[in-house]
Amino acid sequence: MKIDIITVLPELLESPLSHSIMKRAQEKGLLQVQVHQLRKWAVNAYGQVDDYQYGGGAGMVMMCEPLANAIEELQATTQYDDIIYMTPDGATFNQQTANRLSLQENLLIICGHYKGIDQRIRDHYITREISIGDFVLSGGELAAALVVDAIGRLLPGVLNDETSALFDSFQDNLLAPPVYTRPADFRGWKVPDMLLSGDPKKIDDWRHDQALERTRERRPDLLKKQDL
Repeated sequence: MKIDIITVLPELLESPLSHSIMKRAQEKGLLQVQVHQLRKWAVNAYGQVDDYQYGGGAGMVMMCEPLANAIEELQATTQYDDIIYMTPDGATFNQQTANRLSLQENLLIICGHYKGIDQRIRDHYITREISIGDFVLSGGELAAALVVDAIGRLLPGVLNDETSALFDSFQDNLLAPPVYTRPADFRGWKVPDMLLSGDPKKIDDWRHDQALERTRERRPDLLKKQDL
């Protein structure tokens, strides 16, 4: 998979994408992430990519020309399955969206900044708008890094155990069950006997029951999305 990211602050993306699982995914050649500085397509020698908004109001807006030129130049060499804009008023990102995007080959992510981007870019280029929650960040870079991480770890071969992602929270609209490791008895706090039984079928059933109970307690809204 190839993911291109357009931003005015590429430095914010360096650390999240160059360590741990994302680093390994890129080293294995399973994920290619390229960050592009929007100022490369600035409208003048001063690197201008934003301007005052029509109608007045506080905050600057990212201009049409730099973004249009950046998108079209990248499109000349890559056919994108989706051009994504990170914005608080987009569709809320979830595991199902991550699953779907992980099946794509080429993605382009636009990181908003200031008061956002000129609406004409959204009207004519953007195919998907994503929010990571009902709050506002200083820019779309951290949100983009989150989306890349959620997608990248789902790519076949990225995780050492490819079945691991299948049991994450929100797969099948359930939270993950509790997990334990050695020792089996720590300060009198014991691992549930079922996990020590050695019976895979009973353990799977126990985990499902625990996931269902945890979801009912913490996120009952998720259960409305499926028939249980």
